[in-house]
Amino acid sequence: MPEAPKNTPKAKEYSIVEKNKKVLQFIEDVTITADEVQKRVLAEILSRNAHVEYLERHGLSGHTDRETFKKVMPVITYEDIQPDINRISNGDKSPILSSQPISEFLTSSGTSGGERKLMPTIEEELDRRSLLYSLLMPVMNQFVPGLDKGKGMYFLFIKSEAKTPSGLVARPVLTCYYKSSHFKDRPYDPYTNYTSPNETILCPDSYQSMYSQMLCGLCLNKEVLRVGAVFASGFIRAIKFLEKHWTLLCNDIRTGVINPQITDPSVREAVMKILKQDTKLADFIEAECSKESWQGIITRLWPNTKYVDVIVTGTMSQYIPTLDFYSNGLPLVCTMYASSECYFGVNLNPLCKPSEVSYTLIPTMAYFEFLPVHRDNGVTTPINTPKSLAEKEQQELIDLVDVKIGQEYELVITTYAGLYRYRVGDVLRVAGFKNKAPQFNFICRKNVVLSIDSDKTDEVELQNAVKNALNHLMSFDATLTEYSSYADTSTIPGHYVLYWELKLNGSTPIPPSVFEDCCLTVEESLNSVYRQGRVSDKSIGPLEIKIVEAGTFDKLMDYAISLGASINQYKTPRCVKFAPIVELLNSRIVSSYFSPKCPKWIPGHKQWNNMN
Repeated sequence: MPEAPKNTPKAKEYSIVEKNKKVLQFIEDVTITADEVQKRVLAEILSRNAHVEYLERHGLSGHTDRETFKKVMPVITYEDIQPDINRISNGDKSPILSSQPISEFLTSSGTSGGERKLMPTIEEELDRRSLLYSLLMPVMNQFVPGLDKGKGMYFLFIKSEAKTPSGLVARPVLTCYYKSSHFKDRPYDPYTNYTSPNETILCPDSYQSMYSQMLCGLCLNKEVLRVGAVFASGFIRAIKFLEKHWTLLCNDIRTGVINPQITDPSVREAVMKILKQDTKLADFIEAECSKESWQGIITRLWPNTKYVDVIVTGTMSQYIPTLDFYSNGLPLVCTMYASSECYFGVNLNPLCKPSEVSYTLIPTMAYFEFLPVHRDNGVTTPINTPKSLAEKEQQELIDLVDVKIGQEYELVITTYAGLYRYRVGDVLRVAGFKNKAPQFNFICRKNVVLSIDSDKTDEVELQNAVKNALNHLMSFDATLTEYSSYADTSTIPGHYVLYWELKLNGSTPIPPSVFEDCCLTVEESLNSVYRQGRVSDKSIGPLEIKIVEAGTFDKLMDYAISLGASINQYKTPRCVKFAPIVELLNSRIVSSYFSPKCPKWIPGHKQWNNMN
């Protein structure tokens, strides 16, 4: 198998040209021999885990070939392995899924039963994640040379973590990575030269972390060559933070003293190494931030910025107009494709348009299979693939090199950390090939109807939440005729909007407080990722219910039919995105109400908290 490029620990031994060359050759090698690499990856995973309980349970009996694997092992969803995950989280140390000890759980942004999914991981997975990160900048350097001559201003944050009953940590994959020695003690590399000191990234207080990272970014504004965050929504939140707090930040730069609100000693110490009294810079920032329009504020304050590095595929594409406004149309770059389950691939053409982003899956990361997805109508039909597959369908999953251009697939993975033929839930479309390795457009997350940040709310969950909220209206003899929803990102942070059409049978008017209670009940009924976004991360705003005039959803049906929808097959969309439909609904609003407070949320799973 082609060897991954290695980092050199000392700056003086460091040859950036040589390193870039090695990385690009590695990509070339693994994509040319993609099928052989995949075969070896599967054999390696199966041989090292030959005696784990899960594989023995299904009768794999030590076989490591693809044919037997596909014949014997079922294609699964999270719910199929949840009993095994629960055993591990409760302290069972026997080799259930992996021959290597489970080092921690990575909490997915996807949920099961309203709680974050727990993905098992092993220590060596950090090496695989670091490998994928090491590929990004040599690829980028082909398109934007000289990035080693300056810094990256990236807003990176850790999130809260919890402990399972067995004492294993459960936390998001990026929190795991930022807290690891792979990140904290990373060897010298001009490509990981960030404006934010580690201490500011690792600060658990989100306000202090954002404030100190923004302050350092402003102090080093001339050195910044690229800016970014993980998601587009996170980067826009950083700009909104600057809009709100620039006077305080300017004051710190003018006086050379950090604001007393920043109380974390390690953060203060790290920032004071960068912060110097600079009246001229403070005046410059003040002059720019005082202007009426914030259009192009990124290129105005950080004039040497070449691009914005954020994820703008999938639901994040809704933020593209806002990013274009703030950046004066700088390239929006999506560099990699990853999840809690596994890191998958890289974008080999990073300066392409956001709508054309495709990711090349790196064959060494995991064993990849693909379940064909068929849609009658890509615009309105939600993607619903069956939860369980017939034996014949399981054997007919397609290998990495055999996918067809233009076809859509659901991604299925087998990982070194103990997931076997696991359905990730992402729908991908084949855009082309790099040698023998396919390049995929990310189409969507299966069944998701609403998303603002890392939250994912599906139709069933939304339906249940609405049903719970309607209990507040029973005493007023009011019924819900129809409803839909919309992820409104015109506000920062964005928020969920529900459009309700009611039939009022009673004579007693419904007070505003009752509708506010409905908003809160919907929020209380949504999953823990949504509630964490509301309570802890402040990445989602209060939910809004808009009451629309009687007959509104009939008008919506008339509009859909005028565009060619079949009257026999028409179903009210539970989520709307198409601008004219949103405008139609907004033109018929009678009243609107917001959730009066945050829903309840505490770190960890409900059942763990009940055990304490």
